[in-house]
Amino acid sequence: MADMLGQTLRIIRIEDNKQTIIFIGEGRVWRMSNNRDDCTDVLVTVEDICGDLDDLIGSPLLMCEKTTHENTNPPEITNFDFEKQRKWDDSFTWTFYKFATIKGSVTIRWYGSSNGYYSEEVELYEIDFHFNTEYCAELRALSRIT
Repeated sequence: MADMLGQTLRIIRIEDNKQTIIFIGEGRVWRMSNNRDDCTDVLVTVEDICGDLDDLIGSPLLMCEKTTHENTNPPEITNFDFEKQRKWDDSFTWTFYKFATIKGSVTIRWYGSSNGYYSEEVELYEIDFHFNTEYCAELRALSRIT
């Protein structure tokens, strides 16, 4: 995540039914998701976004932080179906990503649940866009790559 500090984002997309977020910067692309794409025993989705994602566009990132809470509900979670959670989720993880620019801050709250065998944590990693024609085309459209 430290490699995102100082970067200027141009596009942010939420994909895959709120299971993936794509960040496109100036010549770089990052993907935020659970790495268990092939596993049906894990469900990880964006539970809430506090702030305006547009505040992260066009200005350098001043803050990029990640916190996790495994099998405990953080105190700031108040609007969530805890009864359903106790009934269905053998294991769960809250992953919070906090970003800020001079324009404002955003917290992305992810909730993941599983049978306890698989990780529910969300990772943020850079994509080699040269092998992904979709992102390469978007970066070219931003006139950052020739």
